[in-house]
Amino acid sequence: MAHIATRKGTIAILTGGGDVPGLNPAIRALTIRSIREGYRVLGIRRGWAGLIELDPENPESQREHVIELSIEAVNKVGRTGGTFLHTSRTRPSHVPRDNLPKHLSNKYDGEINDLTEEVLSNLSYLGVDTLIPIGGDDTLSFGAHLHQLGVPVIAIPKTMDNDVPGTDYCIGFSTCVTRTIEMTHALRTSAGSHERFLIIEVFGRYAGFTSLLPTMAGAANRCVIPEYTFSIERLCELLAEDRFSNPSRYSVALVSEGARFEGVETVYAGEEIDMYGHKKLGGIGDRISQKLKEISPTFNHGRRINVINQRLGYLVRCGDPDALDSMVPMAFGNLAMDLTLSGKSGRLVCVREGRYGNVPIEVVTSEKKVVNVEKYYNTDRLRPTYRRFDSKPLFIMTSE
Repeated sequence: MAHIATRKGTIAILTGGGDVPGLNPAIRALTIRSIREGYRVLGIRRGWAGLIELDPENPESQREHVIELSIEAVNKVGRTGGTFLHTSRTRPSHVPRDNLPKHLSNKYDGEINDLTEEVLSNLSYLGVDTLIPIGGDDTLSFGAHLHQLGVPVIAIPKTMDNDVPGTDYCIGFSTCVTRTIEMTHALRTSAGSHERFLIIEVFGRYAGFTSLLPTMAGAANRCVIPEYTFSIERLCELLAEDRFSNPSRYSVALVSEGARFEGVETVYAGEEIDMYGHKKLGGIGDRISQKLKEISPTFNHGRRINVINQRLGYLVRCGDPDALDSMVPMAFGNLAMDLTLSGKSGRLVCVREGRYGNVPIEVVTSEKKVVNVEKYYNTDRLRPTYRRFDSKPLFIMTSE
């Protein structure tokens, strides 16, 4: 595999972190453009895991972890969701002993092991000239690390939370917002039939864009975001007011999974920690719903208001991409190839102020991208705030 001659070089593509609609269109665009420009294209399976689990001395391992991509192979899957290269939440520089590949188990004996050397060795063995990781800030942070070690890396931002610094848009965000709006409107029929509060938990570990933007679009009356610790009493009061003013006697709030209210910290679905130090979030919607039921009589003339509580979870990241998540990945893939042809690396392709471009890859580790609460969130009304749209970028609140 490593010794097949190429006209211009070899490009390797991998996808890391959570799946989102739009990954396959990006792989398709990259592959077709690269092959037409005279490059050989390799798909690394399971993200960074593929580059530590690959055993050069084992032909079966090579077939398992590396695929040579063709135009025919990517054409059909380019219309689908998920990633046909598969993915994982692997951090090569912090691999626990229990996760060591079998062929490396005698070489490393720490509780946590740095396998960066194995990644570099396997990239060299495969003859990779340019590595293109597609992922969020966790996945791309290791890409930035490889760039510092001399590997030509061009990164493509992906995350439905839209929280990769340096870009106004990440692959997966539009489909997430679209699905959130659609499902919230669908759930209104049940909320209205029973005259209840409707509490919907959506993705958003550190950043509240996935609840803020749908609320701005009219999907909900209120939203709570990770960037602001809110008062549950104030949320209940506002939802009760919204419910009373609605002829169908219901109201809706979107809840980011990383949201917190006074007296309750971030809620986790379990204690297990991934290689990037994150616990899986989930359950804040349950806590909010229970508390709202308890205190609702205070704001409803002594009568309790019941709650419909729904966690959207993987429903917003499964299935086919929407229009934007079909078009933007195509542009990102071609931007990455433009940089390759010009001999540039260490870059993150991006959209800024409505225009495609690229920025240094180091930006992904420079800061956390979160909602500017002062500019875009009304902390008293618990909803988006905006005054003028003239000359604003398309997604308004996601620009930096």
